Amino acid sequence: MRNIFKKPYIYYVVLIFLVYIMVNVILSGFYNTIPLILVYAKTVNWLKLGMSLFLTLTIGALIAFNSVLIYIKYKERRKCKKEITLSSAGAIGGLVTGVCPLCITGLIPLIFGFIGVSFSLASLPFQGIEIQILVVIILIISLINLSRK
Repeated sequence: MRNIFKKPYIYYVVLIFLVYIMVNVILSGFYNTIPLILVYAKTVNWLKLGMSLFLTLTIGALIAFNSVLIYIKYKERRKCKKEITLSSAGAIGGLVTGVCPLCITGLIPLIFGFIGVSFSLASLPFQGIEIQILVVIILIISLINLSRK
């Protein structure tokens, strides 16, 4: 785990984090929502929005750490198929929810929209935040498994 914070790998972590966040913002259309958040600031649930943004940044950081650690383990010729699967599931899950699962479309609602099915993570009990928490747990388990080997 300490290898991640050494010179060449820390740059990879930052690059992967930034690319993931940019892809997530573009896919979810969050750039369209930022002006609306400012206009409707009085009606925004700031706790849920803040929690979603925090979880999105956490997912991006965990994906970056997992990706670089998988690369390091692969270079050492260790098998890490189970962790690659968990990391991939976490990355896809992060893209599914988007930046703010309540106010933005994620990947799954976008795909369902193409086939004519209306779906929103807002219909879930915690408006999609539970999906983000599940993704964080999956990525933490993957990171722990990678660190042990």
